[in-house]
Amino acid sequence: MGLLKQTQQQYYDVKKSFTGDASTTNFTVSNSLNTFPSGYNNTNTSVYVDNVLILNNTYSFIFSTSNGWHIDFLTPSGGSAYGAPANGASIVVDVESNFGSYQHITLSDIISNFIISYVGKDKIINRVDRTDIAFHAQRALQEFSYDTLKSIKSQEIEIPASLTMLLPHDYVNYVKIAWIDSNGIEHRVYPTSHTSNPKSIKQDSEGNYSFDIDDDTTAATGSKDDTDSLIERNNSNAWDSYKSITPSENNNYDYEDDTYWPMDGKRYGLDPQHAQANGSFFIDELKGLIHFSSNVSGKKIILKYLSDSLGTDEEMILHKFAEEAMYKYIAYAVLSTKANTPEHIVQRFKKEKFATTRQAKLRLSNLKSEELAQLMRGKSKHIKH
Repeated sequence: MGLLKQTQQQYYDVKKSFTGDASTTNFTVSNSLNTFPSGYNNTNTSVYVDNVLILNNTYSFIFSTSNGWHIDFLTPSGGSAYGAPANGASIVVDVESNFGSYQHITLSDIISNFIISYVGKDKIINRVDRTDIAFHAQRALQEFSYDTLKSIKSQEIEIPASLTMLLPHDYVNYVKIAWIDSNGIEHRVYPTSHTSNPKSIKQDSEGNYSFDIDDDTTAATGSKDDTDSLIERNNSNAWDSYKSITPSENNNYDYEDDTYWPMDGKRYGLDPQHAQANGSFFIDELKGLIHFSSNVSGKKIILKYLSDSLGTDEEMILHKFAEEAMYKYIAYAVLSTKANTPEHIVQRFKKEKFATTRQAKLRLSNLKSEELAQLMRGKSKHIKH
Protein backbone atom coordinates (compact mmCIF):
# COMPACT_ATOMS: atom_id res chain seq x y z
CA MET A 1 0.00 0.00 0.00
CA GLY A 2 1.29 3.45 -0.90
CA LEU A 3 2.26 5.94 1.78
CA LEU A 4 0.18 8.83 0.41
CA LYS A 5 -3.23 9.03 2.05
CA GLN A 6 -4.65 11.91 -0.01
CA THR A 7 -5.09 12.87 -3.63
CA GLN A 8 -2.95 15.52 -5.26
CA GLN A 9 -5.95 17.85 -5.34
CA GLN A 10 -6.46 17.38 -1.61
CA TYR A 11 -2.80 18.27 -1.07
CA TYR A 12 -2.64 21.38 -3.25
CA ASP A 13 -6.10 22.89 -2.69
CA VAL A 14 -5.70 23.52 1.05
CA LYS A 15 -4.12 26.96 0.65
CA LYS A 16 -5.27 29.59 -1.81
CA SER A 17 -4.60 33.29 -2.39
CA PHE A 18 -7.08 35.89 -3.63
CA THR A 19 -7.34 39.65 -4.11
CA GLY A 20 -10.28 41.65 -2.75
CA ASP A 21 -12.29 44.13 -4.84
CA ALA A 22 -14.45 45.71 -2.09
CA SER A 23 -17.57 43.87 -3.35
CA THR A 24 -16.85 40.12 -3.64
CA THR A 25 -17.56 38.09 -0.51
CA ASN A 26 -17.32 34.54 -1.92
CA PHE A 27 -13.93 32.98 -2.74
CA THR A 28 -13.75 29.38 -3.98
CA VAL A 29 -11.03 27.24 -2.45
CA SER A 30 -11.82 23.93 -4.20
CA ASN A 31 -14.46 22.77 -6.66
CA SER A 32 -14.38 19.13 -5.53
CA LEU A 33 -16.64 17.90 -2.74
CA ASN A 34 -14.05 15.23 -1.80
CA THR A 35 -11.25 17.71 -1.12
CA PHE A 36 -12.29 18.16 2.52
CA PRO A 37 -14.34 16.01 4.94
CA SER A 38 -18.04 16.84 5.02
CA GLY A 39 -17.83 18.16 8.59
CA TYR A 40 -15.27 20.87 7.82
CA ASN A 41 -16.27 24.46 8.63
CA ASN A 42 -14.70 27.79 9.60
CA THR A 43 -13.05 26.23 12.68
CA ASN A 44 -10.75 24.27 10.33
CA THR A 45 -9.53 27.35 8.48
CA SER A 46 -7.24 30.32 8.98
CA VAL A 47 -7.96 33.41 6.89
CA TYR A 48 -5.48 36.29 6.56
CA VAL A 49 -6.38 39.67 5.09
CA ASP A 50 -3.32 41.82 4.36
CA ASN A 51 -1.23 39.40 6.42
CA VAL A 52 -3.48 39.79 9.49
CA LEU A 53 -5.41 36.81 10.89
CA ILE A 54 -9.13 37.59 11.16
CA LEU A 55 -11.68 36.04 13.52
CA ASN A 56 -13.29 32.85 12.23
CA ASN A 57 -16.76 34.12 13.19
CA THR A 58 -16.48 36.78 10.47
CA TYR A 59 -16.79 34.22 7.66
CA SER A 60 -18.14 30.76 6.90
CA PHE A 61 -16.44 27.86 5.15
CA ILE A 62 -18.98 25.64 3.44
CA PHE A 63 -19.59 23.59 0.26
CA SER A 64 -22.22 24.42 -2.34
CA THR A 65 -22.83 23.04 -5.82
CA SER A 66 -22.39 26.49 -7.35
CA ASN A 67 -19.24 27.67 -5.51
CA GLY A 68 -17.70 24.40 -4.25
CA TRP A 69 -15.76 24.69 -1.00
CA HIS A 70 -15.63 28.43 -0.46
CA ILE A 71 -15.08 31.20 2.05
CA ASP A 72 -18.10 33.46 2.50
CA PHE A 73 -17.33 36.73 4.31
CA LEU A 74 -20.36 37.61 6.42
CA THR A 75 -22.21 40.91 6.28
CA PRO A 76 -21.11 43.16 9.15
CA SER A 77 -23.47 42.92 12.11
CA GLY A 78 -22.69 44.41 15.49
CA GLY A 79 -19.03 44.69 14.64
CA SER A 80 -18.54 40.90 14.68
CA ALA A 81 -18.35 40.32 10.92
CA TYR A 82 -15.83 41.37 8.34
CA GLY A 83 -17.72 42.10 5.12
CA ALA A 84 -16.16 42.22 1.65
CA PRO A 85 -12.38 42.73 1.81
CA ALA A 86 -11.17 46.10 0.52
CA ASN A 87 -10.09 46.65 -3.05
CA GLY A 88 -6.59 45.24 -3.57
CA ALA A 89 -6.56 43.45 -0.21
CA SER A 90 -4.45 40.30 -0.10
CA ILE A 91 -6.49 37.29 1.07
CA VAL A 92 -4.95 33.96 2.05
CA VAL A 93 -7.11 30.96 3.00
CA ASP A 94 -5.36 28.07 4.77
CA VAL A 95 -7.37 24.91 5.43
CA GLU A 96 -4.99 22.89 7.63
CA SER A 97 -2.21 22.82 5.04
CA ASN A 98 0.52 20.19 5.42
CA PHE A 99 2.95 21.13 2.67
CA GLY A 100 6.23 19.23 2.81
CA SER A 101 4.90 16.64 5.24
CA TYR A 102 5.94 13.67 3.05
CA GLN A 103 9.61 14.18 3.95
CA HIS A 104 8.80 13.33 7.59
CA ILE A 105 7.60 10.27 9.46
CA THR A 106 5.74 10.47 12.76
CA LEU A 107 7.21 9.17 15.99
CA SER A 108 4.21 6.86 16.38
CA ASP A 109 5.00 5.23 13.03
CA ILE A 110 8.67 4.95 14.03
CA ILE A 111 7.69 3.04 17.17
CA SER A 112 5.30 0.74 15.27
CA ASN A 113 7.88 0.04 12.56
CA PHE A 114 10.54 -0.70 15.18
CA ILE A 115 8.31 -3.25 16.91
CA ILE A 116 7.60 -4.96 13.59
CA SER A 117 11.27 -5.09 12.56
CA TYR A 118 13.17 -5.65 15.81
CA VAL A 119 10.84 -7.17 18.43
CA GLY A 120 9.46 -10.70 18.55
CA LYS A 121 10.34 -14.37 18.34
CA ASP A 122 13.66 -15.06 16.56
CA LYS A 123 14.43 -11.32 16.38
CA ILE A 124 17.18 -9.33 18.06
CA ILE A 125 14.83 -8.24 20.88
CA ASN A 126 12.52 -10.99 22.03
CA ARG A 127 10.26 -8.87 24.23
CA VAL A 128 9.98 -5.22 25.26
CA ASP A 129 7.11 -2.97 26.28
CA ARG A 130 5.91 -0.32 23.83
CA THR A 131 6.24 2.28 26.61
CA ASP A 132 9.97 1.50 26.90
CA ILE A 133 10.39 1.94 23.15
CA ALA A 134 8.42 5.20 23.28
CA PHE A 135 10.72 6.55 26.01
CA HIS A 136 13.89 5.75 24.06
CA ALA A 137 12.34 7.09 20.84
CA GLN A 138 11.56 10.42 22.50
CA ARG A 139 15.06 10.62 23.96
CA ALA A 140 16.49 9.90 20.51
CA LEU A 141 14.34 12.62 18.96
CA GLN A 142 15.58 15.08 21.58
CA GLU A 143 19.23 14.26 20.92
CA PHE A 144 18.78 14.38 17.14
CA SER A 145 17.05 17.75 17.42
CA TYR A 146 20.09 19.36 19.02
CA ASP A 147 22.76 18.57 16.43
CA THR A 148 21.48 16.27 13.65
CA LEU A 149 18.05 17.36 12.41
CA LYS A 150 16.96 20.63 10.84
CA SER A 151 14.94 21.50 13.94
CA ILE A 152 15.56 25.24 14.12
CA LYS A 153 12.46 27.27 14.95
CA SER A 154 12.02 31.03 14.74
CA GLN A 155 9.97 33.92 16.07
CA GLU A 156 9.75 37.52 14.87
CA ILE A 157 8.57 40.30 17.18
CA GLU A 158 8.96 44.05 17.51
CA ILE A 159 11.07 44.92 20.55
CA PRO A 160 8.93 46.98 22.98
CA ALA A 161 10.07 49.82 25.22
CA SER A 162 10.90 47.28 27.94
CA LEU A 163 13.72 46.00 25.66
CA THR A 164 12.88 42.40 26.53
CA MET A 165 11.66 39.35 24.63
CA LEU A 166 10.04 36.33 26.22
CA LEU A 167 11.77 33.02 25.63
CA PRO A 168 9.48 30.75 23.54
CA HIS A 169 7.55 28.09 25.42
CA ASP A 170 9.61 25.27 23.84
CA TYR A 171 12.98 27.07 23.93
CA VAL A 172 16.10 25.02 24.67
CA ASN A 173 18.92 27.17 23.27
CA TYR A 174 19.32 30.00 20.79
CA VAL A 175 20.96 29.66 17.38
CA LYS A 176 20.90 33.25 16.14
CA ILE A 177 19.37 36.62 17.00
CA ALA A 178 19.14 39.37 14.39
CA TRP A 179 17.15 42.51 13.59
CA ILE A 180 15.60 43.16 10.19
CA ASP A 181 16.16 46.34 8.19
CA SER A 182 13.75 47.89 5.67
CA ASN A 183 15.10 45.60 2.93
CA GLY A 184 14.46 42.46 4.95
CA ILE A 185 18.17 41.82 5.53
CA GLU A 186 19.21 40.27 8.84
CA HIS A 187 21.76 42.08 11.00
CA ARG A 188 23.29 39.78 13.59
CA VAL A 189 22.94 40.86 17.23
CA TYR A 190 25.76 39.56 19.42
CA PRO A 191 25.66 38.51 23.07
CA THR A 192 27.44 40.48 25.73
CA SER A 193 29.14 38.75 28.65
CA HIS A 194 29.78 41.84 30.78
CA THR A 195 26.34 42.42 32.30
CA SER A 196 23.35 40.51 33.68
CA ASN A 197 20.09 40.95 35.60
CA PRO A 198 20.82 39.50 39.07
CA LYS A 199 18.34 39.37 41.90
CA SER A 200 18.25 42.80 43.55
CA ILE A 201 17.65 42.44 47.29
CA LYS A 202 15.91 45.20 49.27
CA GLN A 203 18.03 46.74 52.06
CA ASP A 204 17.43 49.24 54.83
CA SER A 205 19.37 52.47 55.38
CA GLU A 206 22.12 50.60 57.23
CA GLY A 207 22.61 48.02 54.50
CA ASN A 208 20.81 45.17 56.29
CA TYR A 209 18.40 42.96 54.35
CA SER A 210 14.89 44.39 54.73
CA PHE A 211 11.76 42.29 55.22
CA ASP A 212 9.47 45.35 55.38
CA ILE A 213 7.51 45.72 52.12
CA ASP A 214 5.72 49.01 52.81
CA ASP A 215 8.46 50.75 54.83
CA ASP A 216 6.08 51.62 57.65
CA THR A 217 7.47 53.42 60.68
CA THR A 218 5.07 52.05 63.28
CA ALA A 219 4.88 48.52 64.58
CA ALA A 220 1.17 48.01 65.23
CA THR A 221 1.56 44.23 65.57
CA GLY A 222 4.86 44.33 67.38
CA SER A 223 6.92 43.94 64.19
CA LYS A 224 7.45 46.07 61.11
CA ASP A 225 8.41 43.05 59.03
CA ASP A 226 5.78 42.10 56.43
CA THR A 227 7.38 38.88 55.24
CA ASP A 228 10.01 36.33 56.20
CA SER A 229 11.29 36.01 52.63
CA LEU A 230 13.80 38.21 50.86
CA ILE A 231 12.22 41.12 48.99
CA GLU A 232 13.36 41.40 45.39
CA ARG A 233 13.03 44.26 42.93
CA ASN A 234 11.57 43.48 39.52
CA ASN A 235 14.77 44.64 37.80
CA SER A 236 18.32 44.97 39.05
CA ASN A 237 20.34 48.20 38.92
CA ALA A 238 22.64 46.47 36.43
CA TRP A 239 19.78 45.92 33.96
CA ASP A 240 18.30 49.40 34.51
CA SER A 241 21.68 50.96 33.75
CA TYR A 242 22.29 48.73 30.70
CA LYS A 243 18.98 49.56 29.02
CA SER A 244 19.04 53.28 29.86
CA ILE A 245 22.03 54.20 27.67
CA THR A 246 22.92 53.94 24.01
CA PRO A 247 26.33 52.29 23.74
CA SER A 248 28.80 54.57 21.96
CA GLU A 249 29.95 51.78 19.69
CA ASN A 250 26.38 51.13 18.54
CA ASN A 251 24.85 54.54 17.97
CA ASN A 252 25.43 55.02 14.23
CA TYR A 253 26.48 53.27 11.03
CA ASP A 254 29.41 55.50 10.04
CA TYR A 255 32.49 53.34 10.45
CA GLU A 256 34.86 56.12 9.37
CA ASP A 257 34.82 58.15 12.58
CA ASP A 258 36.75 58.30 15.84
CA THR A 259 34.50 55.71 17.48
CA TYR A 260 34.88 52.95 14.89
CA TRP A 261 38.21 53.87 13.35
CA PRO A 262 40.30 55.84 15.85
CA MET A 263 43.78 56.98 14.93
CA ASP A 264 47.10 56.22 16.69
CA GLY A 265 46.33 52.52 17.06
CA LYS A 266 43.55 53.06 19.59
CA ARG A 267 41.49 50.33 17.95
CA TYR A 268 44.12 47.70 18.81
CA GLY A 269 42.80 45.22 21.37
CA LEU A 270 39.15 46.24 20.95
CA ASP A 271 36.78 43.53 22.13
CA PRO A 272 35.09 42.14 18.96
CA GLN A 273 31.70 41.85 20.67
CA HIS A 274 31.60 45.65 20.86
CA ALA A 275 33.10 46.32 17.41
CA GLN A 276 29.76 46.25 15.59
CA ALA A 277 26.70 48.44 15.19
CA ASN A 278 23.90 45.93 15.56
CA GLY A 279 23.36 46.05 19.32
CA SER A 280 23.82 43.39 21.96
CA PHE A 281 21.78 41.12 24.23
CA PHE A 282 22.00 38.79 27.18
CA ILE A 283 19.64 36.03 28.30
CA ASP A 284 18.19 35.81 31.80
CA GLU A 285 17.55 32.07 32.03
CA LEU A 286 15.86 32.27 35.44
CA LYS A 287 13.22 34.79 34.37
CA GLY A 288 12.93 33.51 30.81
CA LEU A 289 13.76 36.83 29.14
CA ILE A 290 16.14 38.11 26.49
CA HIS A 291 17.40 41.61 27.31
CA PHE A 292 18.49 43.94 24.49
CA SER A 293 20.57 47.11 24.39
CA SER A 294 18.64 50.35 23.90
CA ASN A 295 19.55 50.84 20.24
CA VAL A 296 17.48 47.74 19.33
CA SER A 297 14.26 49.30 20.65
CA GLY A 298 11.45 49.28 18.09
CA LYS A 299 13.27 47.04 15.63
CA LYS A 300 11.91 43.76 14.27
CA ILE A 301 13.87 40.98 15.93
CA ILE A 302 14.20 37.40 14.70
CA LEU A 303 15.04 34.71 17.24
CA LYS A 304 16.15 31.39 15.78
CA TYR A 305 16.27 28.70 18.43
CA LEU A 306 16.44 24.98 19.11
CA SER A 307 13.65 22.93 20.62
CA ASP A 308 13.59 19.25 21.57
CA SER A 309 10.72 18.46 19.14
CA LEU A 310 8.56 17.04 21.95
CA GLY A 311 6.33 20.04 22.63
CA THR A 312 3.22 18.81 20.77
CA ASP A 313 2.17 15.67 18.89
CA GLU A 314 2.50 17.56 15.60
CA GLU A 315 6.16 18.32 16.37
CA MET A 316 7.06 14.70 17.10
CA ILE A 317 8.16 13.91 13.56
CA LEU A 318 11.44 12.78 12.05
CA HIS A 319 13.02 13.48 8.67
CA LYS A 320 13.22 10.31 6.59
CA PHE A 321 16.95 10.82 6.08
CA ALA A 322 17.39 10.04 9.80
CA GLU A 323 14.88 7.19 10.03
CA GLU A 324 17.45 4.38 10.04
CA ALA A 325 19.53 6.25 12.63
CA MET A 326 16.47 6.40 14.86
CA TYR A 327 15.94 2.62 14.66
CA LYS A 328 19.58 1.94 15.53
CA TYR A 329 19.47 4.43 18.42
CA ILE A 330 16.36 2.77 19.91
CA ALA A 331 17.80 -0.73 19.41
CA TYR A 332 21.04 0.22 21.15
CA ALA A 333 19.21 1.95 24.00
CA VAL A 334 16.92 -1.04 24.58
CA LEU A 335 19.67 -3.64 24.36
CA SER A 336 22.09 -1.70 26.58
CA THR A 337 19.49 -1.47 29.37
CA LYS A 338 18.18 -5.01 29.02
CA ALA A 339 19.53 -7.63 31.42
CA ASN A 340 21.58 -10.57 30.10
CA THR A 341 22.20 -9.02 26.69
CA PRO A 342 25.54 -10.28 25.26
CA GLU A 343 28.06 -7.44 25.27
CA HIS A 344 29.09 -8.04 21.65
CA ILE A 345 25.49 -7.41 20.59
CA VAL A 346 25.42 -4.14 22.54
CA GLN A 347 28.71 -3.00 21.01
CA ARG A 348 27.53 -3.94 17.52
CA PHE A 349 24.49 -1.72 17.78
CA LYS A 350 26.50 1.03 19.41
CA LYS A 351 28.74 1.14 16.32
CA GLU A 352 25.74 0.99 14.00
CA LYS A 353 24.10 3.86 15.90
CA PHE A 354 27.13 6.11 15.41
CA ALA A 355 27.50 5.09 11.75
CA THR A 356 23.86 5.76 10.84
CA THR A 357 23.89 9.05 12.76
CA ARG A 358 26.91 10.22 10.74
CA GLN A 359 25.13 9.15 7.57
CA ALA A 360 22.01 11.11 8.58
CA LYS A 361 24.10 14.24 9.25
CA LEU A 362 25.69 13.97 5.80
CA ARG A 363 22.34 13.56 4.10
CA LEU A 364 20.74 16.41 6.03
CA SER A 365 23.69 18.73 5.33
CA ASN A 366 22.18 18.97 1.83
CA LEU A 367 25.49 19.37 0.00
CA LYS A 368 25.06 19.69 -3.77
CA SER A 369 28.08 19.16 -6.01
CA GLU A 370 27.00 21.80 -8.55
CA GLU A 371 26.37 24.43 -5.86
CA LEU A 372 29.70 23.65 -4.20
CA ALA A 373 31.51 23.91 -7.55
CA GLN A 374 29.86 27.27 -8.22
CA LEU A 375 31.04 28.61 -4.85
CA MET A 376 34.56 27.34 -5.36
CA ARG A 377 35.00 28.81 -8.85
CA GLY A 378 35.73 32.19 -7.30
CA LYS A 379 38.20 30.78 -4.78
CA SER A 380 41.15 30.21 -7.15
CA LYS A 381 40.58 26.48 -7.01
CA HIS A 382 40.75 24.14 -9.99
CA ILE A 383 37.46 22.24 -10.14
CA LYS A 384 37.31 19.11 -12.28
CA HIS A 385 33.99 18.30 -13.91
